[in-house]
Amino acid sequence: MSTDPTTVSGTAATGPLDGAVVGDDGVARCPWAAGDEVNRAYHDAEWGVRVAGEAAHLERLTLEAFQSGLSWRTILMKRPAFRAAFHGFDADTVAAYDEADVARLMADAGIVRNRRKVEAAIINARATVALRDQGGLEDFIWQFAPEPGPAPRTGAEVPTTSPESVALSKALKQAGFAHVGPTTMYALMEAIGLVDDHLSGCHRRGAGAGERR
Repeated sequence: MSTDPTTVSGTAATGPLDGAVVGDDGVARCPWAAGDEVNRAYHDAEWGVRVAGEAAHLERLTLEAFQSGLSWRTILMKRPAFRAAFHGFDADTVAAYDEADVARLMADAGIVRNRRKVEAAIINARATVALRDQGGLEDFIWQFAPEPGPAPRTGAEVPTTSPESVALSKALKQAGFAHVGPTTMYALMEAIGLVDDHLSGCHRRGAGAGERR
């Protein structure tokens, strides 16, 4: 999920240059999570927390790709439909999709109907299956986890790419993945805890530290 306020719905009125925002519940959060219940719930329970298993990593990678150009809130609201449409992001099942499945997905109003992204999701499932010979998608992604850095104080200090996201993007493309640019991969790294971009004043700062290897 991008933390750019132009793509995150429900960003607090304080704006991207401000630090953590105290909500009406008295809890300090990253500004993008302060003004919307959907974003708040995701921020408090999921963002920056490691997920486990191939399907969970494929789901996050796929949804980050679908989010490009949209608000993450839109993706969160459609996530149940995505999970149903893509059979729980089971890589073997999605890898076997054919043109009839593409047509089915393009007719499903519950998801984002972008043919290029739909086709990339299928390509990436096939690449995920192939990666099992190299230890699997989860280990492949996590080898690019950087050393923990200083906590950003404001949204302006949160990057949109990093050397590691550039390297991950390049490696995934070489492994046959599509729609995995450095910005999308940095958002993935934030989402699943490879990097902790909760602001220094946010109550979730450091919450996912125990999940890192």
